[in-house]
Amino acid sequence: MKKFTLTFVAAIALSMSFTKTFGQAELQVIHNSSDPGASVVDIYVNGTNAIDNFSYRTATPFIPLPSGVPINIGVAGGNSTSVNDTIKNFTVTLNPGVKYVALASGVLTPSAFAANPDGRSTAFGLTIIADARIAALLPGTVDLVVNHGSTDAPTVDVLARNVATLVNDAAYSDVTSYITVPAANYILDVTPGNNNAAIVASFQADLTTLGGGAGVVFASGFLDPTANQNGPAFGLFVAFPSGTVAALPSVSSARLQVIHNAADPGAALVDIYVNGALAIPDFAFRTATPFLDLPAGVNLNIGVAPGTSTSVNDTIVNFPVQLTNGQTYVAVANGVLTPASFAVNPDGRPTGFTLLISQSIRESAVNAGDVDFIVVHGSTDAPTVDVLARNVATLVNDAAYSDITGYISVPAANYILDVTPGNNNATIVASFQADLTTLAGGSGVVFASGFLDPTTNQNGAAFGLFVALANGTVAALPAVSAARLQVIHNAADPGAALVDIYVNGALAIPDFAFRTATPFLDLPAGVNLNIGVAPGTSTTVNDTIVNFPVQLTNGQTYVAIANGVLTPASFAVNPDGRPTGFTLFIQQSIRESAVNAGDVDFIVVHGATDAPTVDVQLNGGGGILVNDAAYSDITPYLNVPAAAYTLDVTPGNDNTTIVATYFADLTTLAGGSAVVFASGFLVPTANQNGPAFGLWLHLLMELPSHYL
Repeated sequence: MKKFTLTFVAAIALSMSFTKTFGQAELQVIHNSSDPGASVVDIYVNGTNAIDNFSYRTATPFIPLPSGVPINIGVAGGNSTSVNDTIKNFTVTLNPGVKYVALASGVLTPSAFAANPDGRSTAFGLTIIADARIAALLPGTVDLVVNHGSTDAPTVDVLARNVATLVNDAAYSDVTSYITVPAANYILDVTPGNNNAAIVASFQADLTTLGGGAGVVFASGFLDPTANQNGPAFGLFVAFPSGTVAALPSVSSARLQVIHNAADPGAALVDIYVNGALAIPDFAFRTATPFLDLPAGVNLNIGVAPGTSTSVNDTIVNFPVQLTNGQTYVAVANGVLTPASFAVNPDGRPTGFTLLISQSIRESAVNAGDVDFIVVHGSTDAPTVDVLARNVATLVNDAAYSDITGYISVPAANYILDVTPGNNNATIVASFQADLTTLAGGSGVVFASGFLDPTTNQNGAAFGLFVALANGTVAALPAVSAARLQVIHNAADPGAALVDIYVNGALAIPDFAFRTATPFLDLPAGVNLNIGVAPGTSTTVNDTIVNFPVQLTNGQTYVAIANGVLTPASFAVNPDGRPTGFTLFIQQSIRESAVNAGDVDFIVVHGATDAPTVDVQLNGGGGILVNDAAYSDITPYLNVPAAAYTLDVTPGNDNTTIVATYFADLTTLAGGSAVVFASGFLVPTANQNGPAFGLWLHLLMELPSHYL
């Protein structure tokens, strides 16, 4: 074999002779023809032997060549004696100052090889890449162009595992644009273009030392050598500007995160062995590993031993596992070592120590603004449960011990999660705060952990909700007991037109005006709250003139309507004999939105102290909405389509006598809810000239009225 440098003498001389007139270009040639008959070739340039004994899967450096004139590139067998032995010829014209890459690929006799599944021609040819780069445009990155050069391979994607799709729908002979990636270590998964879940092959691309560099990645060889004259097998290779060609090593690996959620006090600290080697020493309850790279397609024996173990011989339980290449898993160690010594599961589920394994795990959210998570029911003595994001949605439905949900995606916000029996969402077992505001784009595994009744479970850890993040961090979701409360000021007494509201001595709502309302507030539940009302000029809680002791139920939603008059003797008496002293009307099970998206849900409060029992009906005899409501009465929820209505108020015993008519335009409130309240005095002159009677919504919108 002649020395490589000598083979270029003629080509370089030819190049120099043209440079003065035409300028020069640069060309790198890559031999990627997998045909066994073309494993070694000679390359002729304009009749001169330029590359002698050019081997398959090798490349030249960039060769200077004349530009602006036709150049004939001839390919001959490796034993050629002259240009007359060429079997393929290609004519190219290069532009001055441009760098090119020419990839020789295909087979000499296509009929003797497997056809391309996309119908592409597989005949021996040159694929030309213009504007080739010899360095990355940005420091710390690597610029790569990718060529699909495997004749019997279908359209494929190339994914940088857990990072991004690098190549999308590339068929044989396709060349991508340049791809810029940070100089890091990647696993590249080659998949069919229409199915990224089916990995054809995986390769390691360690680019950590190549920052600032560039190269050409080319798919090479046959997916099925037996159908292609036993030619070389499929692989990925990279050619560098120097002419060096490196094979990307084939790998078969999976990602695995392990979470220790076995609440048995005897398993509080364990050692994990994989195929006899200590992999996770002193693994503590309610901790997790980050995601680990483990070999796929082979048998793995995962052994669990006490934290005091000295060798694999100390393992007390073993689990045989085989992982799938490219898959991402979570394995949750759960259960108890001796089930007979612990409470039985109420659903009859086995509670022995085990690994709960789930695949297709995400290390980040699908959407940047969301948080994606799965939920694992890992509490051995807990029954089937639901998990509700309070006032938002049911996240988990009917999960029994050992169940693992599919992925749940929620906006990165702050939530209260209520755990309830699966058949009774009104009974809250426990509530937890899940502040996800800083986790946008992240993912995690939420797991129920510990015992509902530690006293029957060897005094093990108490029940709680925890989240394991992809980096191995485990955080407890803090237990909370909270309720939602909206306050509406509907006390028409002119002396209470502006008040201050104190809660347990602290000023909560300053300068609270008549016919205004707060938004829904989060308040502690299960504790005594003292709600004090003081004049708007108050300076401390000592100025309160009336106090109301309240205890809210965890998970409930309330409305509290301040109503009545401070000195009833100074105002007209209620015609039905109802007391009119200043008070709070408190109603629970309040809705913050409608049950049905097209409706408006509302309750009606009779809050006019001098008004008699009334009905509210649709104008024109369209039906009675409120029947026989006396002062202080609160109706159940009414549901109406979001439309415009005319409402008639009549005495409760006489629907033919219309006291007042109101127009309620609810067309823009679909999906909303409201509190409609009768407010003010029918006879202001008998009530210290207080405000006149009207119907109001808690949305702070007075309903227009006209009297008949």
